[in-house]
Amino acid sequence: MNTLETLPVTLDDVLEAQKLLEGIITRTPVESSRALGGMVGGDVFFKCENLQRAGSFKVRGAYVRMARLSPEEKKRGVVAASAGNHAQGVAVAAKSLGIKARIYMPLGVALPKLAATRSHGAEVILHGHNVDEALAEAQRYANESGTVFVHPFDNVDVVSGQGTVGLEILEQIPNVDTILMGVGGGGLLAGVAVAVKARARELGREIRIIGVQAENAAAYPPSLAADALVPLKKVSTMADGIAVGRPGQLPFSIIRELVDDVVTVSEDSLARALIFLLERAKLVVEPAGAVGVAALMDGKIENPGTTAVILSGGNIDPMLMLKVIQRGLSAAGRYMTVRMMLDDRPGSLATIARIIAENDANVTGLDHTRVGGSISMGDVSITVNLETKGHEHCEQVLGALRAEGFQPIVVH
Repeated sequence: MNTLETLPVTLDDVLEAQKLLEGIITRTPVESSRALGGMVGGDVFFKCENLQRAGSFKVRGAYVRMARLSPEEKKRGVVAASAGNHAQGVAVAAKSLGIKARIYMPLGVALPKLAATRSHGAEVILHGHNVDEALAEAQRYANESGTVFVHPFDNVDVVSGQGTVGLEILEQIPNVDTILMGVGGGGLLAGVAVAVKARARELGREIRIIGVQAENAAAYPPSLAADALVPLKKVSTMADGIAVGRPGQLPFSIIRELVDDVVTVSEDSLARALIFLLERAKLVVEPAGAVGVAALMDGKIENPGTTAVILSGGNIDPMLMLKVIQRGLSAAGRYMTVRMMLDDRPGSLATIARIIAENDANVTGLDHTRVGGSISMGDVSITVNLETKGHEHCEQVLGALRAEGFQPIVVH
């Protein structure tokens, strides 16, 4: 393992970034979670970067990068690309520094993120179907126009700025044993690892740093295994803030030396984590910010001890939140949709309603169809949406329906 001093970003870089950010960013709070701590058998704290300016940690790195530009570079302006959080961070930093900003965002970007970026004064250009295509266009424009390109993670100043989150955690939770956070390109994970590992060495103790990725957008595990950047052929996750198909070269060079592990979580686990944060912590967090909570709830972290989870952002589209809540409730057995065929005669539907009521489930929606390619004459297809109370209750309802001769098929 290389010494900390030979890495491209050092503790001194992060400390200098912290000075630059004084009076610019919010020192976000740390909240304890007794509920999650009880699940994992240790103290768990949330570092609430979802409450940061512009709704995520991204403003830290963006501001440090742009504050260090020369007067001539600032005059030329900056260009960036992002699905949302980096875009808003760059827009806020540009406004604070009086720099003109152009930001490329994918065509399908969430409307709240698009509106927020524009509200901070940045010019927004919609281009491409994903972040990688937007990044390529932003880089092309920078090369053509001479505008300064502000990369979301593959830059020394950006990584240094993100590392200031780690310094705050050490001040707010001095006895922390494990720090979890989401990882896309790797800027936050690399910066926090540099700051925390260097401080831990000074204190003569070990602090584990663990990254978490959505399993359908997990480029780091294969890259670390190969000790080389391994781009993904496809990225598909609700966690758009970490939907990056290729690790950043600079963050990767740090992460492979300092980070203890990178684990993955499923989409259902992400949905459950978001529901947990809403119900038990009263916190609105976007999917990318909830991956650390999902990893803890899934038991992916052994012996975590006193744990800090960085809730990296809170910029979630309400429409996505609606879908995530439905998926999370379904994954927890609190929402179920069943379909079954009935004889098309009076009383069949009443029997279904009676069984459901007797088993204390609640009907929230119903579709009754007589016509369709798979529906025989004299039959009717019925789809019922139910509120349930967990997986055991779901099985109870299904069992009661089967006992009366019905053949329910669980849709989700």
